[in-house]
Amino acid sequence: MTPIHILLVEDNEGDILLTREAFEDAKIQTNLSVVKDGKEAMDFLTKQGKYTESLMPDLLLLDVNLPKKNGHEVLQFLKGNEKLKHIPVIMLTTSSAPKDVNLAYKNYANCFITKPIDVTEFFGVITTIENFWISIVKLPSVK
Repeated sequence: MTPIHILLVEDNEGDILLTREAFEDAKIQTNLSVVKDGKEAMDFLTKQGKYTESLMPDLLLLDVNLPKKNGHEVLQFLKGNEKLKHIPVIMLTTSSAPKDVNLAYKNYANCFITKPIDVTEFFGVITTIENFWISIVKLPSVK
């Protein structure tokens, strides 16, 4: 099985490290790319600047609270782009505000998950994401 390519858009170093560790502990092969702000995410997805050689992700883990462009702006950009809108987006954020949840779904997020504060629970969420989105769901192969 070809490893799934996941783009993590996250500015919190601790969450980046935890997410990397959780994916490394998993039995499912993944390639994890990380960008730390919304503008970088857009550049990565459109192969601009230092990302001209980037591989298109199969799945996006997107934080809401990001510098330069927030997660809602990135989501709206992605889902409004004919070449990118097929990429499933999981909003993975500390926010549980109804306005963030509603706006994410209004802009066609595939799901919205509030990050648990507890490390064990966080690992559980990542494992669940892997089990569902990688083992169960058939992702699009459009590149």
